[in-house]
Amino acid sequence: MAFTLESPAFGNGQTIPEPYVRNGGNLSPPLRWKDAPAGTRSFLLVVEDPDAPRGLFRHWAVYDIAAGRDRLPEGTAGPESFSQGVNDFGNAHYDGPQPPKGHGVHHYHFRLSALDVETLETGGETGIADLLAHAGPHTIATADLVGTYESR
Repeated sequence: MAFTLESPAFGNGQTIPEPYVRNGGNLSPPLRWKDAPAGTRSFLLVVEDPDAPRGLFRHWAVYDIAAGRDRLPEGTAGPESFSQGVNDFGNAHYDGPQPPKGHGVHHYHFRLSALDVETLETGGETGIADLLAHAGPHTIATADLVGTYESR
């Protein structure tokens, strides 16, 4: 079985609904995964937009998700919920899609990495790029879900 990530709010390649975009409800969407590989001790979730005008833009990171979990509920964006990295808006919480008007459809990659460590030793508030660098050598497998959104 393949390690997979999905959302009951939108299918792979489908439009992300308004409650989950920054200028809508700005709630993190519900996510669930299955078939994590053997040896998984924690998960890291990162949301990225490779279509941003200045290149890759990171919207959210949640890390040190316990290996026994298989989902994140809707609205897991609050700082009290999980360890979260600082996104490119400068916030340590979820900030949903908000592409510039007229810039076309953007693709938002929700990427869940299975890690072989229980915790990423970050020493405090950490940017998403640094989290990914810490996680790199500990990544066993990655599951990807892509949602789209266009500001009109």
